[in-house]
Amino acid sequence: MDIFRAIIQLLGGLAMFLYGIEVMGDGLKNSSGAALKRVLEKVTGNVLVGVLTGTLVTAVIQSSTATIVLTVALIGAGVLNLKQAVSIVMGANIGTTVTAQIIRLSSIEAGDSLVLMLFDTDTLAPVALIVGIILLMFVKTKSSKTIGDIFVGFGVLFVGLSLMTDGVKPLIGTAAFVSFVKFLQNPLMGILFGLVLTVIVQSSSATVGMLQTVASVPGSGITFAMAYPVIMGINLGTCVTTAMVCSIGASKDAKRTGIVHIAFNTIGTILFLIVMTVLQKLAVFGVDFWIRSVDSGNIANFQTIFNLVTAIALIPFADVLVKLSMLLVRDDKPEPDRHPELHTLDEKLYISPAVAISEAVKAAAAMGNMARINFEKGCRLLEGYDPVIAKEVDQDENLIDQFTDNTDRFLIGLSKNVETEWDDRQLDMLIQTVPNFERVGDYATNLVELSEQMQRENAVFTETAKKELALICKAVNEILQVTVDAFAKGDNEAAKAIEPLEETIDDMVMILRDRHTKRLKSGACSVNAGLVFMEALTYLERASDQCSSIAVMMLARNNENILQNHYDYLREVHAGNDTDYRSEKERRRRQYIQQLKEIQ
Repeated sequence: MDIFRAIIQLLGGLAMFLYGIEVMGDGLKNSSGAALKRVLEKVTGNVLVGVLTGTLVTAVIQSSTATIVLTVALIGAGVLNLKQAVSIVMGANIGTTVTAQIIRLSSIEAGDSLVLMLFDTDTLAPVALIVGIILLMFVKTKSSKTIGDIFVGFGVLFVGLSLMTDGVKPLIGTAAFVSFVKFLQNPLMGILFGLVLTVIVQSSSATVGMLQTVASVPGSGITFAMAYPVIMGINLGTCVTTAMVCSIGASKDAKRTGIVHIAFNTIGTILFLIVMTVLQKLAVFGVDFWIRSVDSGNIANFQTIFNLVTAIALIPFADVLVKLSMLLVRDDKPEPDRHPELHTLDEKLYISPAVAISEAVKAAAAMGNMARINFEKGCRLLEGYDPVIAKEVDQDENLIDQFTDNTDRFLIGLSKNVETEWDDRQLDMLIQTVPNFERVGDYATNLVELSEQMQRENAVFTETAKKELALICKAVNEILQVTVDAFAKGDNEAAKAIEPLEETIDDMVMILRDRHTKRLKSGACSVNAGLVFMEALTYLERASDQCSSIAVMMLARNNENILQNHYDYLREVHAGNDTDYRSEKERRRRQYIQQLKEIQ
């Protein structure tokens, strides 16, 4: 009965430990997402810089799996190349050892020392839980949830370790445990055990933590000679659970990154196993060193040394590993890819919502720019139909439609992972902005269809109508450019300048409709050309309206009043009470309305 209770306690402790790591890791990722992306984007071709970056990122987010998955996703997004990714992966192995160093705090015995008591997990864990719960339940700020998750995760992690330790104690000395210890005396079996357990648990940090827990119990009989092969097996297991999985269905370079990760860990394990076997046979460091029991700190230190030495030894051969991966995963026959920036969104980015949102903004901006270019081409075709340009617009419109569908799925999936208020608002903006850009693309095809209609019917605009269309097309193309640029840069000041231009375009449309109606009545313009002119004005005005909607969504991110009611905001702005708005609108009227009046 005691054994059964001990096993339940051990498994319960393991569950809490895994949950603690997960919660703490999620909190760290959410709190550092933007900084994480900036760090990764600044990785150069220098391998050492990449290794240091991988180490830093993994140490911060407490997961080599997360770092490698994110790296693979950023390769697909075009942010990183293969050589950069390989160096980051090398660093990730070093960074993951920080978790073991944190776990070793549980072995600290404070005694009467006040300083040591501050680092004793019997003190740290309850304090972390108290702080975390206060932040989660009583402090209502943007960052309180993520910081609270970090503290709660930290506390739960050590409570789980304590339960695991208490659960292991009754198992010491049992026949099953003795057989387990004998099994680990064979280094190859130790490597196999570490590998399989890591694949099952899906976390190298958790597996090392379990080994530290067992080894820290007095009388466990786990010696250094038994522990080091298990640690090397854990490192092999983590590349199976991350690199291989990350590479499935990914780009060629992403698959190569997975291969490099496997090669890196395998070569490091083989070299270390040979060296450690020789050292043990020669009794280097003394016989006692190999047969004495290890504790949590010894295991943490060896894992750090193993990964650090492996990285240092293989950094000079990074290019060789890259070439090896390129031999194993060869490039297909290159095919021209129009606008590859529209194919960068990968669900692997969900592992860091802030990075996923940032990449989605970049991709949506690229799509918006494509829609803008298509619209500009549509305006040009009104001057004279060109089948080549019409075909380009049609091809790009298909890509825009595909991107919109893919992005909808991506953003819906991402919404389940977003936890911070800012990321949630960014997501709302994206969900509403992408369809607006897509509609601009639709209006471009509408303009192409009008130009085809003009050609079929041999209809022509009057010289005055041509000048008027050219001017309003210029205004709409400008507002599209301003909108795309503001969206891409997240520039709210630029977004504020969109509405005055949009109102000016509305005024231009009213003036042009009135003028063209008079031309139709006087017979100065043919009916066919007149209908096309009127319909073209409709699409020009609608494109301008989409820009207004995008600008409002951008401003709503930082303004609760706008977020709650867009219409009240626009009504207040149009009332002319804002000095900056009035000034910008006057400037736009001088720029366009005045020119329009001069056209005869």
